[in-house]
Amino acid sequence: MKLVKSLLLGSAAGLIAVGGAQAADLPVKAKAVEYVKICSLYGAGFYYMPGTDTCIKFGGYVRADAWVNGGDYGFRQGVNQGSNNRLTNYWGSRARMDLTIDTRTATEYGVVRTYADMVFTWDTTSVTGSSPSLFSTGSASLGLYHAFIQFAGFTFGRTVSIFDAPWQSYPAGGPDTLPGGSNHVTGVNQVAYTADFGQGITASVALQDETTSAGGESNLFNTTFGAGTPAAIITAFGNGFTTGAYGVNDWGGTRVPDLVGAIRVDQAWGLAQLSVVGHNMHPGYYGTTEVTGHPGDKWGWAVQGSLSIKNIPTGPGDSINLQAVYTDGATRYNFQSLFPQTFFMYGGSSIAYQSIGIAALADGVFGLGTGIDTVKTWGFRGGYTHNWNPNWASAIYGGYGAAQYGNTGKSLICGNFVAAFGTTATCNPDFNFGVIGVNTVWTPVKNLAFTADLSWSHLDQKYSGTIALPAFAATAKPAAVYELKDQNSLALLLRAQRNF
Repeated sequence: MKLVKSLLLGSAAGLIAVGGAQAADLPVKAKAVEYVKICSLYGAGFYYMPGTDTCIKFGGYVRADAWVNGGDYGFRQGVNQGSNNRLTNYWGSRARMDLTIDTRTATEYGVVRTYADMVFTWDTTSVTGSSPSLFSTGSASLGLYHAFIQFAGFTFGRTVSIFDAPWQSYPAGGPDTLPGGSNHVTGVNQVAYTADFGQGITASVALQDETTSAGGESNLFNTTFGAGTPAAIITAFGNGFTTGAYGVNDWGGTRVPDLVGAIRVDQAWGLAQLSVVGHNMHPGYYGTTEVTGHPGDKWGWAVQGSLSIKNIPTGPGDSINLQAVYTDGATRYNFQSLFPQTFFMYGGSSIAYQSIGIAALADGVFGLGTGIDTVKTWGFRGGYTHNWNPNWASAIYGGYGAAQYGNTGKSLICGNFVAAFGTTATCNPDFNFGVIGVNTVWTPVKNLAFTADLSWSHLDQKYSGTIALPAFAATAKPAAVYELKDQNSLALLLRAQRNF
């Protein structure tokens, strides 16, 4: 009896133990999953970041480009597209991904916004010499076009300039090298404030670091070479002139940011904008040490007007974009940040070994004992876009810019020119540059576009005659007599782009 009782109690204890183990293994109630919610406050594509009241949107594009007879999305110039020989690429390609991140948070002070735009690119290999050891290989590159914070009307960071027209330097598409106005499409560091008066009327002011734009500031030429001996001038100026440089680009350290202001009216009919800028020129020294002295600072300036007319009678969605600019000591605001500041273009000649066109842009010029003599420029650009139907659109565009050196600047440059090359050629650093082009865009489905863009560029340089230039290894050009002559470039761009 005692044995049976012990067995029953042991069995009960075992059942209780097993039951306890089973109870311990029962699943705990899971925490509710917090799904990502759509944020409709700021338009399509925004979502609430889980656990916050901040909305975020990802976007960008993937692009595949091919160009024929051009030079890195512009006209054929410089090393090595401008050499017009076996080192020149007659075609090239680019693969690019662009990623944008936009966040917005509603606060008692208004919306706080951050925005970043990053691009990842791989380009065609370029050739910079006549032997394999001098090849420069194509490689991936990273760009940061925008990175800014906006709060209570202020913008802090990197983005386009308030001086620019909304279309930058693309009034109806076109190459990167269209003159006739400013362009900071790849961004410039700044602090800006915009006041909104309603009815589409805004006014903006900014402190802008032009040294952070693509290519930085324009040249500030110091024409003083060594002791000024003929041998020193021939070596320094002669070699520099071959590449389109008239002296040493001699900026001092930064002292004052560019002071920018703009007024804009943006309504259903289109847009009108007036922009102004003050640009401080702070040069280095006449020579290589402090005791050689230096010119005083000088202010340059620029003014630009922009006009866009939408929904014109030729068809729904058609538009005309126009702008004009004048600069005095602020050349980058006309021959914009993606336009080369010194360049050369080789071509054929019936009276010399070959011909060459040379151009150089500068804010100003100075020499030993002189002040800064500013360079004045003016220009315009425009474009017309016509939509044939929702899937096809065509455009025509053009741009023109003129650069004019002052009398003192010309005397300094041409004095070195005569010392280096003699008087067989006429010296005049002034030049004009024009571009005209057409394009067609096919959009078979939403956010997918195929583009063909054909542009013709013309350099109207003011030098004439023939000069004996030294050998130029980077372009494989020999020492020879060259004709100073106007040059042309024809380029075709083919593009496929998917926005997301």
